[in-house]
Amino acid sequence: MRRRVGRLATIGHSGQPHIVPVCFVVDERGVYTAIDEKPKSGRVLKRVQNILEKPDVAFLADHYEEDWSQLGWVRIDGSAEFLPEGGERDRASRLLRSRYPQYESMELSAVIAIRILRVLSWGDMDS
Repeated sequence: MRRRVGRLATIGHSGQPHIVPVCFVVDERGVYTAIDEKPKSGRVLKRVQNILEKPDVAFLADHYEEDWSQLGWVRIDGSAEFLPEGGERDRASRLLRSRYPQYESMELSAVIAIRILRVLSWGDMDS
């Protein structure tokens, strides 16, 4: 998937949706995104808290053009999990670092794997 930014939607314990833009990579095992070391509020991130409480998530990547015949999106519904240390986490970290050079010098404090349950798409994602 050529899009550089996607949106990760999680659900809080109250049922309230929470959506944030994320950097990501996709492979045959799923979608991976990371919690990096950029300055955060100092508290547990809402997406982390939500995934720990309810791992059901949706991920969206889209393409917009003023020429609406070029619009497109892909939505992935799945279950998110935090990867422990080990082979899959190391591989996902390498993939993320190769796609986003900014990650080269950053600590990735968490890597999230989205296990794909359903893929929906519409329009043109090749542009």
